[in-house]
Amino acid sequence: MNRQAGGVVLIFLLAGILLISGCFEKENTGTPVSNESPEAGKGDENMNIQNIKVFSSAFAANGSIPVKYTCNGTNVNPPLEFEGIPEEAESLVLIVDDPDAPMKTFTHWIVWNIEPVAKIEEDSIPGVEGMNDFKKIGYGGPCPPSGTHRYFFRVYALDRQLDLKAGAGRKDLEKGMIGHIIAEGELMGKYSKK
Repeated sequence: MNRQAGGVVLIFLLAGILLISGCFEKENTGTPVSNESPEAGKGDENMNIQNIKVFSSAFAANGSIPVKYTCNGTNVNPPLEFEGIPEEAESLVLIVDDPDAPMKTFTHWIVWNIEPVAKIEEDSIPGVEGMNDFKKIGYGGPCPPSGTHRYFFRVYALDRQLDLKAGAGRKDLEKGMIGHIIAEGELMGKYSKK
């Protein structure tokens, strides 16, 4: 190797060592690491969320939802029952949706500030109702355009009541729930349009 080539190699080696040592220095001299994650306060990931059992006397889990509770019937909400609501729960939230809808998950019913009770009666308004994706306030039953769709009845126990006006949308509801969910559960039923 001639002297000029040796000098170039040495320069590259020195530049690499400086670059590497610079990386280590930057890593060690940065701002102190916060114990809070960048997502802190944005969700309930760090909370010990308990499980609520959700069931209905009208249909079994993974079973068929009777026509009565759909757009082809009376279009009223089915009865729901809950087990395992924590004593410290201040309110319940209920979200009913269809993830099999063609464009996006379709919201059929959102209700909040439900008393932490063990049962929601059929054809009832158990709390404050919001706007569903039918652009109506209240319950809108299963109404798939074709095929069999799944409908999830999700309940959330919160450590507070929500300060939302009737008719609020799902995004506002979910935003208000952040950091306040202490338990959750779901029941899934299926329906095919007649």
